Amino acid sequence: MHRWVKLSGLGLAAAGAAYVVAVLVAGDDLPRGTSIGGVAVGGLSRSAAEQRLAEAYADRPGLEVAVGGTEREVSPADAGLRLDAEASVDQVAGGARWSPTTLWDRFTGGDDLEPVVAVDDDALDGLLDELDERVADEPVDGVVRLTRKGVRVRDPEPGTALDRDAAADALVAAYVDGGRAELETSEEQPAIDAGDVRQAREEFAEPALSGPVTLRFDASAVTLEPRQFVRALRLVPEDGELVPTLRSGVLARQLSGLVAKDGQPPVDAEVRLVAGKPRVVPGKPGVSFDQDVVDEAFLDLVTAPEGERELEVPAEVVEPAFTTEDAEALQITEQVSQFTTYFPYAEYRNTNIGRAAELVDGTVVKPGETFSLNGTVGERTAENGFTDGFIISNGIFKEDLGGGVSQMATTTFNAAFFAGMTDVEHKPHSFYIDRYPVGREATVAWPTVDLRFRNDTPYGVLVHAHLTPSTPSSQGVVTVRMFSTKYWDITTKTGDSYKLTSPATRTLDTPDCYPNTGYGGFDIDVWRYWRRAGSAELERTEKMHTTYTPSDTVICKPPGSLPD
Repeated sequence: MHRWVKLSGLGLAAAGAAYVVAVLVAGDDLPRGTSIGGVAVGGLSRSAAEQRLAEAYADRPGLEVAVGGTEREVSPADAGLRLDAEASVDQVAGGARWSPTTLWDRFTGGDDLEPVVAVDDDALDGLLDELDERVADEPVDGVVRLTRKGVRVRDPEPGTALDRDAAADALVAAYVDGGRAELETSEEQPAIDAGDVRQAREEFAEPALSGPVTLRFDASAVTLEPRQFVRALRLVPEDGELVPTLRSGVLARQLSGLVAKDGQPPVDAEVRLVAGKPRVVPGKPGVSFDQDVVDEAFLDLVTAPEGERELEVPAEVVEPAFTTEDAEALQITEQVSQFTTYFPYAEYRNTNIGRAAELVDGTVVKPGETFSLNGTVGERTAENGFTDGFIISNGIFKEDLGGGVSQMATTTFNAAFFAGMTDVEHKPHSFYIDRYPVGREATVAWPTVDLRFRNDTPYGVLVHAHLTPSTPSSQGVVTVRMFSTKYWDITTKTGDSYKLTSPATRTLDTPDCYPNTGYGGFDIDVWRYWRRAGSAELERTEKMHTTYTPSDTVICKPPGSLPD
């Protein structure tokens, strides 16, 4: 027994010695016959193999890329691709030297392995974005619209996009093989597909337009036909669905007209001119209801089946917010001031001054309220009825929307001045314009420069404005009259001009240059004297000081003709 063990031990020792010799003979070189990406590296040391691989891939040609019917060449660097020689060799030389598998590979030969490619994700993503732009075709969402002529549908359409994962794999493969990268596209489905369209049409749009709905306000009933409420209904894409949406304002406007006929909503009293004299137009009581109650139930109401398309709306009869008594209490009974200015012919003046007069006309300023010209007239835009005209900018004339509105500001300021309104804000023009009363005029500019006055009398004030347009042969006329109960007698005095200054001469070559003959500037003072109506006793004096800068002479040259 001991002899067998001894002999066995000697056999093992001999085998171990042979294995050591084999390992030493095999050495550290890569197995014979090994290649990486077609580059022979068998029998080379690790460092020599890495160098050979690096040299083989250093001169790789650009990648031929085909996508969407077009071809282009892309450098590996632009694609963010480079050979990782160290990691590639690790596939072969990474095994333990004493491993039987490694030893077997050393003597029997290796395989042809794929190289390891390092990818710069940012660069690759950038290239894929660029390629995607060449082939991308955005999907078109389905649309369901409710119209007076019925339900209108736009069918969804799929789009096309680059298959980014497959494209990345194809680019890496082309880099390794030196071949051509055929990039594929994939179909992109719209967020609102045919199923969403069908559901929206069948479950909402068609039921909504199937018949009228009825709203009952106490004893009054209002019936709305689909053509009357259809503009208030929308199907809006949201989270992959077409969601029914109510346009509350549209419905409220539609209801106001119908309730006015059937249920008489409250109508405020007014003060307006009738045959040139102020008259109170009585207010009317009417039906009041909570619009939110209608809004919350309306979408369910329009999809209810026939026989159930009726809604009870809690309502009550209410007085108008501004009653006949409120209007009469203002005691607007007589004209208390009037002022007129004139302007030379220009169609932009007719348009802009006329539009401003239209917006100011009929304004009522209650006791304690402040009138704002900007707030009343609004922004001077084409949508608001204004056109381009001349304004003063940086001491010279420029074209801009609403030019000429300052004529309305000056006329209104003077009417308020003589009506005894309190001056809250007014700004004279930067230089004097001789068709305005010197030292007693105002300019405006949206939204920074305003004309504001406060009614500190115990009576309301009705403002009436009227324009007679200019013609090539006659001046235009704008008049502002104020009606109230006479509270103040206003007189005024204008001092002599002083601190005279001379104009400069400016030579411009800008496209928007307009020539001007200049004149000097000066300072001037205006006093306003306040006496109670019918009294000779002076209650207070107000002084306004104005500094007018010179109006420069402007000489216009061809654009670009002056040195910088």
